[in-house]
Amino acid sequence: MRKNLYLIILSCSLVSCYTYQTKRQADIVVEDNKTSKKSTEFAVNISAPEKSEIQSKNVKPLQQPVPLNVQEQITSNNRYKIDVKGKTYKIIADKWEGDSLVAHYANNPNMNLKFHKNQINNEKISERRFSKPLSDIITVAAYAGIGIGIWSLLR
Repeated sequence: MRKNLYLIILSCSLVSCYTYQTKRQADIVVEDNKTSKKSTEFAVNISAPEKSEIQSKNVKPLQQPVPLNVQEQITSNNRYKIDVKGKTYKIIADKWEGDSLVAHYANNPNMNLKFHKNQINNEKISERRFSKPLSDIITVAAYAGIGIGIWSLLR
């Protein structure tokens, strides 16, 4: 029982709330449509048929997403997971020097890396972000572990 409890506590302490997520252009287009609908809803002194007419004119059809430029996706002082010629790197981007990205490994700031923008796979750029659902799961598991620990001590 104790070995299992220690194993659970150790595994919970090694989990990170940060995940690598890719940006999608389709998400940006859908958000633009939602904001255009919100702006038409706040119009004052417009009858219902006129409002539906305005909304039908303002709604843009979903277009084919234009791939984002590598230099627009990767900004300095952020963590990314990129794919360069089939090899995956976890980096912290330092700066852009012309068409080349100067970066360093996430765990080793002393080793500098330099990639040309054509070497980086545009579709496999993942940005490191905080994951709220994962954070909530870890918090609930930690509280449950503390509760079980106190219960086992009082028993």
